[in-house]
Amino acid sequence: MATALTTIANQLTANYIAIRCPKLVSLIIKTPNNFRLYVVQRLVTMPYLNVPMATNNDDLHGNAPDSAPVALLIIDMINDLEFPGGENVLEPAEKAAEKIAHLKKQAKELKIPVIYANDNFGKWRSDFNELIDHCLNDGVRGQRLVELLKPDREDYVVLKPKHSIFFATTLDALLTYLHVEQLVIMGISADVCVQFSANDAYMRDFGLYVPADCVASQSAENTKQAVDYMARVLRADTTPSDKLDLSRLLQESSSVQE
Repeated sequence: MATALTTIANQLTANYIAIRCPKLVSLIIKTPNNFRLYVVQRLVTMPYLNVPMATNNDDLHGNAPDSAPVALLIIDMINDLEFPGGENVLEPAEKAAEKIAHLKKQAKELKIPVIYANDNFGKWRSDFNELIDHCLNDGVRGQRLVELLKPDREDYVVLKPKHSIFFATTLDALLTYLHVEQLVIMGISADVCVQFSANDAYMRDFGLYVPADCVASQSAENTKQAVDYMARVLRADTTPSDKLDLSRLLQESSSVQE
């Protein structure tokens, strides 16, 4: 058994960890054989290691029936805005929601998958509909956002515990099965969750689009600084939504895949 475990650990190390994090190889080699498999398993499940995933089921057992090289990611727009400073983000968020809704409509026509990545705002439950109902019916600041952007039945939903949509979520798996290579990221706040998420998307080599009029924060200055950063450092295309041609992006991405 010990020999078998060592063999598995060595294979995992060679196939995955050595490629992603060469500096860890010497550490793993020095680890006692009876503990090495545990170490490797912990490493390959770290959120930021981004280990390649085998896809034996084309549609993730029916959970990811779509396939497209482009996906729309809507971050934290199912939001009651009932937090300190929420009153400051309300107006720009509503303007962004209108632009996002228009872009989402185009995406639907082109069969581009739409993914909502959202905090659960202190209510860490699987029933996302409860949050939607709260935003629509309890007289909260963010009601208009949800009226504009209420998820459709065929949309995907990923709940996130921290700022980045990739950290400790199922998003990596979903994007893998959807065969996505280009991400259009939108939502709030531009300088926090959107920027953290864009950083992680960039680190994963996704093509990155962040329409400047589809993000918002508590101040126009913060939004501009975040958008400028994402364009300069992350090489994000920040073309406004009314000039972003999703059809062309889809065609170009499909031709690259072929």
